[in-house]
Amino acid sequence: EDALQDAQKVIELDPSSHIGYQLTHAALHGLQRYDEAIDAFTIMLSMLDHAPEAKVRDLRQQYIHPSQVGDVIQKAVWTELEYIPLRLLNTSTGLLCDRAAQIGAFKASAEYKELLSSITRHSDLGTERIADVVGTYFRCVLLSHRWEETEAVLPDIQDKVVYELNGLGGIAKLQSFCKLARDAGYRWAWMDTCCIDKRSNTEVQESVNSMFVWYRHSALTIVYLSDVPPSSKPGALARSIWNERGWTFQEFVAPKVVIFYQKDWSLYLGDRSPNHKESSAIMKELENATGIDAQALVTFCPGMSAAREKLQWASKRVTTLQEDVAYSFFGIFGITLPVIYGERRQNALGRLLQEIVTRSGDISVLDWIGQPSEFNSCLPAHITSYTTPPRTLPPLSDDDIRTQVSSYLSSLRESVSTALALKMYDQLEQLMAPRFANCRLHLPCISFHITEVRRKSGPTKEYRIKADGLHDLFITTAETIAFLLVRPWDRYLLGVPDFAEQPDFTDDTESTGDWSEAGSPVDDSQPYDLSGFPGGSPVEEEPVSRALRFMVRLGQPFDAFLLAQQRVREYKRIASDYNIVAQVRDITSVDDMDIRTVEIL
Repeated sequence: EDALQDAQKVIELDPSSHIGYQLTHAALHGLQRYDEAIDAFTIMLSMLDHAPEAKVRDLRQQYIHPSQVGDVIQKAVWTELEYIPLRLLNTSTGLLCDRAAQIGAFKASAEYKELLSSITRHSDLGTERIADVVGTYFRCVLLSHRWEETEAVLPDIQDKVVYELNGLGGIAKLQSFCKLARDAGYRWAWMDTCCIDKRSNTEVQESVNSMFVWYRHSALTIVYLSDVPPSSKPGALARSIWNERGWTFQEFVAPKVVIFYQKDWSLYLGDRSPNHKESSAIMKELENATGIDAQALVTFCPGMSAAREKLQWASKRVTTLQEDVAYSFFGIFGITLPVIYGERRQNALGRLLQEIVTRSGDISVLDWIGQPSEFNSCLPAHITSYTTPPRTLPPLSDDDIRTQVSSYLSSLRESVSTALALKMYDQLEQLMAPRFANCRLHLPCISFHITEVRRKSGPTKEYRIKADGLHDLFITTAETIAFLLVRPWDRYLLGVPDFAEQPDFTDDTESTGDWSEAGSPVDDSQPYDLSGFPGGSPVEEEPVSRALRFMVRLGQPFDAFLLAQQRVREYKRIASDYNIVAQVRDITSVDDMDIRTVEIL
């Protein structure tokens, strides 16, 4: 107050000087009378603009007008709002706020006015203070929970104070959640049942595709376990139905800070740590419940890597709406797709899997057991078809590789030349990655000519199949036999990593570390020294090494696809209740392999 009085005296002594208003601004800012401080600062700028002395007018250049500061703050606000839900509950007022109301609340806040009043020079705009103030103001808490029979929906709370509603069922849950967030010092809260206008297809579309990002950037995610009673013992979380729901998977792996609450809104196991993701006991319980490594749950990064493993995680989840089996995993794979409720499960799942294959080229998505989808026969009808872990080959030791290389060199001299192996390698290298077009899969592959199909006697349709270059196969199918046997092409055969196996860089706060070719049964980190093998020489070492590494892979067992021809150059995959494992007989089989791209309906 004394400083303000002194400033007023300076103005009285020289009303045309900017100094009195500069002192007034500083005094009012210190008294937290920000509106008046901004007015005083604006007058000071006007005084500088119209000062008769050029030296005084030049002082104006170092200052910035509050309106310009407001524009910079507005940009920071919009940047922050890109990562938070469209509608938020104001935990102080109990009102649901859309974007306009959220921005309006910020501009009426002391935080905004203090920022506007304190930034007076151009040099102040270069600091991180604006982003910090905006980020802190819009910190929000998101809820993860199992939907129950009575939940609060948007019409129940719109234009109403949540705390004044009749606290029954879903409303009581909402009120407890908002109070918990408010008492923890958070101004904003979000609950999926009532903060999305499900009457708006546009809003539903944006919400579904943004859900992972929203949870990722939440200041805190509260998990409410309605089926875990107070004072529960360890193991109650693992038994909660929350662990079985489709949407709750991303609601846990996406956030960085998570706290679990029991039915009475008390802390699970009484754990008062600020982040239950750092609780070894709770994370071990979740690891046992989900079958997913605790470290993977904590450090999860969305993207295409390990797609088949992520689908196995999804196979154990259930959703109320059948399309949500796919939609709830859009964020897990970092995918944005149209949301079309009513399209049915097979179409929704088919579109998700199609996008994974097309964007990553990862054919492990085609590794499943069960019934084929109407979307495409190479894709499963149900997510549960991924329950079985993918089949992996045991790694080959260096001694095994050298033994096989030596054997292949001898076979190559007697039967086929290294040039033929290299030619096949080059043909595979030129193949385009698998892709979908109009629900048709264009699959690069190595095909084998079937020479004989013989049905065994008995009630089941079991067939013995002979194919050039392969050991005999036995399969059981109800399909009419008109077969093509193929080995789906995988860049693993060439000894180079797939795009899908490379680390995702979607979160720059997490270290990518070292990476190598996932699931590869051969270590190609060093080239093979062939000088000790027959025919080895410095000149031919690299191409021969490349060809023979390729032949080692080609000689290993592989999962084959059996295709039934529909029309000319069109096929359907024949589903099986088990993997069809095939293997070439010997190195001479190279002549019996045809490299091609087939179109599968």
